[in-house]
Amino acid sequence: MARIILLFVIIFLVSLSEVEPITFKISNRCRNTIWPGFLSGATSPPLPTTGFRLSRGKSKTVTIPPSWSGRLWARTLCSQDPASGSFACLTADCGSGKVECSGSGAKPPATLAEFTLNGTGGLDFYDVSLVDGYNLPMLILPKKIVVGGCGATGCLVDLNAACPTDLKLLTRGSRGGGVACRSACEAFSDPRYCCSDAYATPDTCQPSVYSLFFKHACPRAYSYAYDDKTSTYTCSTGADYAIIFCPPPYTSEKLLGSRKDGATLPLVNKSMIHLQ
Repeated sequence: MARIILLFVIIFLVSLSEVEPITFKISNRCRNTIWPGFLSGATSPPLPTTGFRLSRGKSKTVTIPPSWSGRLWARTLCSQDPASGSFACLTADCGSGKVECSGSGAKPPATLAEFTLNGTGGLDFYDVSLVDGYNLPMLILPKKIVVGGCGATGCLVDLNAACPTDLKLLTRGSRGGGVACRSACEAFSDPRYCCSDAYATPDTCQPSVYSLFFKHACPRAYSYAYDDKTSTYTCSTGADYAIIFCPPPYTSEKLLGSRKDGATLPLVNKSMIHLQ
C-alpha cells in the first residue's frame, strides 16, 4: 500500500511540473529606459503582456505558460508622438504603434532571446541570437535548476561602437557611434550571408567575416543561421529564467550560481571588454 501511495504522489508531482507556469524575471541594467517586447510562436498560448516600459535599474517578472515558444527583446530610444499618440522606437521597434507589440516581431537589428519550453525530451531550449543583428547586451540565466546543462548564455559586450562601419545603424545625433549593429544579411541582402537560395544548407552557408565579428565577441551567442553547436542550450522543464539587459561583462560567479554547465566557451571574450 505504501508503494502505491508513493507512486500516486510521484505522478501527482510530475503532473504539477508539467502544468505549472514558469517565470521570466526581466531586469534592466542599462543606462537608460528600455521597452521589452514579446512575440509568441504560432501555436503558443498568449502571454499576459507583449510589451512594457522598464526603467533603469528596475525588474519585472512575467508569468510564462507551459510549452510556450517565442522571442523576447528590448526596444531602445522610444517615444510617443504627441499629435497622433503613435509609439515608436529607433531600435528593435515592433511596428504596433503601441507599447504592447500585439503579435508583431522586432525590426532588425535586435538582440533576441529565443525559447522553446517543454520541448523534445521534456527539455527547454534557449539561445541568444545575433542573426538579426544586435542592439543591446543580454544574459539568459536559468533558475530553479533540476536536470540538464542549464548553462548561462548571452552577449555581454556592447558592440555598437565597435560595429563594422558598413553594418552600423546610424541615426540623427548618433555622432558616428551607431545605435545598433546590423547583420550582413540585412545590410547587403546577399544569399551568402542570409543562408538562402543556393546557400540554404549548413554545407553551403559558412561563417563570414561579419558573423565572426559577433562570434569572437560573444562566443555563446548565435552569429549566423547554422551556428547551432555552440549556441543552443537546454534545461529541464520547470526552470525559471532571469533575462538581464546590459549585464556587467565580468558577470560574477555569485550571480551565475557557480554552475558547472560543461560549456567550453566563455560568456564573453575578455579581449573585447575594452569595447564597453
